[in-house]
Amino acid sequence: MDIVNTQAAATPTPTAAAQSGSTAALASDFETFLKMLTAQARFQDPLEPIDSSEYAAQLAQFSMVEQQVLSNDLLSNLGTPMGAGNFGQMAAWIGMEARTTAAVPFDGTPITVFPKSEPGSDEAYLVVYSSDGSEVQRQQIPVGDDTFTWQGLSDLGSPLPSATYSFAVESMAVGQSLGTKPIETFAPITEARRQGQDTVFVLSGGATVTTNEVSALRDASLSTSI
Repeated sequence: MDIVNTQAAATPTPTAAAQSGSTAALASDFETFLKMLTAQARFQDPLEPIDSSEYAAQLAQFSMVEQQVLSNDLLSNLGTPMGAGNFGQMAAWIGMEARTTAAVPFDGTPITVFPKSEPGSDEAYLVVYSSDGSEVQRQQIPVGDDTFTWQGLSDLGSPLPSATYSFAVESMAVGQSLGTKPIETFAPITEARRQGQDTVFVLSGGATVTTNEVSALRDASLSTSI
């Protein structure tokens, strides 16, 4: 479980500079807005004073914009350590299980999958693919987003070969297909690599994913309880 770093120490990214600039611009705009609002109040026509509700509405609108910008900056800050910066933090991910749509190894132990059928569907089918993309199995599963445990057995009840498999759910409505989309599963992270400005994780079985493709993490010890 090596951590392979192909770059020297990370340099400050343009994203950080952009975030700082947006925050500074927001503060400047807010100050300008308050000055304009004050001037508007000072020089209003005393015979036709501005309704106080207009002030409240303008402040509320600007506050909404301010919160949105700050929220976007916060999300960007959270994403930065997962990408170009702070590669050392990624070491903590090794040994944990990542939830992705990547192929996972099967060794005879049942695999928990997380299908999400399309709204309005009246039937759903779990589709299992081999590493070369060939369909291995198709079986009906409950409609909805409940977890499902794939036993790894053929239609005749015999165990399927130990190999790497990926999963998808096909949704049906009145006999018509509503489409097929990948299903997420959990797999252990065995290695972290740097590729350019991205961090790539190698999963058990050899599949590689970026941080953006990981929707959840969990301790490997929890895999038997979920």
